[in-house]
Amino acid sequence: MVDSKEVGTPAGAGGHRIGYARVSTDDQILDLQRDALVVAKCDQIYEETASGKSAARPELEHALKALRPGDTLVVWRLDRLGRSLPDLVRIVAELEKRQIAFESLTERIDTSSAAGKLIFHVFASLAEFERNLISERTKAGLQASRARGKKGGRKAKLSDKDIREIRAALRDPEVLVTDVARRYGVSRATLYKHVGPVRPDKAPSTTD
Repeated sequence: MVDSKEVGTPAGAGGHRIGYARVSTDDQILDLQRDALVVAKCDQIYEETASGKSAARPELEHALKALRPGDTLVVWRLDRLGRSLPDLVRIVAELEKRQIAFESLTERIDTSSAAGKLIFHVFASLAEFERNLISERTKAGLQASRARGKKGGRKAKLSDKDIREIRAALRDPEVLVTDVARRYGVSRATLYKHVGPVRPDKAPSTTD
């Protein structure tokens, strides 16, 4: 495959079409997605068997690295690419910055067109709205817990929903890591284990 592209080439303007297909379990087959991507005239197709919740998607990483300005990333359906709406918006926004178009065959979305770009601007607004709601709910829960003097019991682990809420809450610089850990009934060490690196508290914590 030829990788060299002119930097100023508009996204989707005569570049390569790279397909990405994913199924969640070994019991599912890729034939439907593969056939659709072939009909869509993809030059190369990357195929993956991985859960949508899994952070490790090596074939997607390979597909993203193979793309150059002017190319198009093609998927059969939106949920094949993103684990969530915010994740989908993040990936497509990164593609746009690299002058790479995105196309979803089932939803008939093509970001190389004005209509496709408008749809994703709406998606981005919805994702931001969702993050703000999660942050507000978490802050309200923290305040309620402090008002009741509740420290919370320790949990074995955090659910996927908890992790999304915690990450959204910690985007607010006024929210302390220690308070969030107490709100969800875990230690800071447990929070770090499930959420990953987060910013430190403004002041040293004496609880953990």
